[in-house]
Amino acid sequence: MQDILDEIVATIGASDSRGQPANYIPQLACIDPNQFAITVAMADGRVYSAGHSNQLFSIQSISKVFTLTIALGKLGDSVWSKVGREPSGDPFNSIVQLEHEHGKPRNPFINAGAIAIADAILMGHQPKETLAEILQFVRFIADDDSVSIDDKVAQSELATGDRNASLAHFMASFGRLDNPVDCVLGTYFHHCSIAMTTEQLAKAGLFLVDDGRNPVTGARVVSPQRARRINSLMLMCGHYDGSGEFAFRVGLPGKSGVGGGILAIAPGKASIGVWSPGLDDVGNSKLGTEALEKLVEHTGWSIFG
Repeated sequence: MQDILDEIVATIGASDSRGQPANYIPQLACIDPNQFAITVAMADGRVYSAGHSNQLFSIQSISKVFTLTIALGKLGDSVWSKVGREPSGDPFNSIVQLEHEHGKPRNPFINAGAIAIADAILMGHQPKETLAEILQFVRFIADDDSVSIDDKVAQSELATGDRNASLAHFMASFGRLDNPVDCVLGTYFHHCSIAMTTEQLAKAGLFLVDDGRNPVTGARVVSPQRARRINSLMLMCGHYDGSGEFAFRVGLPGKSGVGGGILAIAPGKASIGVWSPGLDDVGNSKLGTEALEKLVEHTGWSIFG
C-alpha cells in the first residue's frame, strides 16, 4: 500500500494540470495549489500516508457527512421531511431547484440541504453550543481531540456568503427553517470551516467502513443500516453534479469539499482521505479524483467489482 501511495504522489501529485483553488472564499484562494496528500486508514488499524498528509486544510462540504450523521441520530428518519435523497444534477449552490420544489432541498450534501441539516440539529440552541457538539462528534470519530475550526476561514465565508444567505432566506420564506437564519448560517459556515489533515479525515471515516462501527476503537457510531444509507447518499450525491462522473471513474462512496479534500469509503476495506486544493469545473478536487481513480485501479476496491 505504501508503494502504491508513493507512486500516486510521484505521478499524479506532480501533475501540472491541477485545477484552480476556490477563489470565491478569500482564505481558500490563497492556498498553495502545489500541495497534495493522500492517507489510507485500513479497517485493521494500519494507516498509510504520502505527500503533505500532516497539512491542515478546510474540509468544507465533507463536514456535511458528519452533520447528517448527527441529524439522523437526533431526529431519525424525520430528517427526510426536511431534505430529500435524490441527486440534484445542478451546481452545489443552485437556487433554481428550490423554487420548483417549494424550498425543500434535493439532498443533504448540496449547500441548501446542508443548511437545512444545520437548522435541524440546532433545535433552538445557540450556534456555539451546536458547534461544540459537532466538533466533539468529529473528534470522537477521528479519535483525535486536536481537531478544530479555522476561524479565519469561517469569517471569510461569512463575509462572502451571499449566495448561501440567499438559499437560507429562500427556504425560510417557505417555512422550511425552525431557527433564525443568522443562527443557521453561522452554524453552517463554521462547521464547513473545520480543519483536518488527510490522516485525521481518513480515520474519521472509518465508522462507514465497518457498518457504523469504528473497527479500530470498537465504538459504535451508527447502526449498520444507517451506515449503508449514508454511504449510498455519498455515492449518489457526494460530488454535486459531478457525482455520476465520480461513481463512474472511482466507484466508491465519496464526499468532496471545495477546500480540495475528498473522503472516500471502501466498505469493509478502508477509509481514504485525499487533498489537492485545485478544483475541476464542478468544484471537486481534480488531482484528488485522479488519485482515487488510480488507487482503485491498483486495489480493485470499486464497489462495482
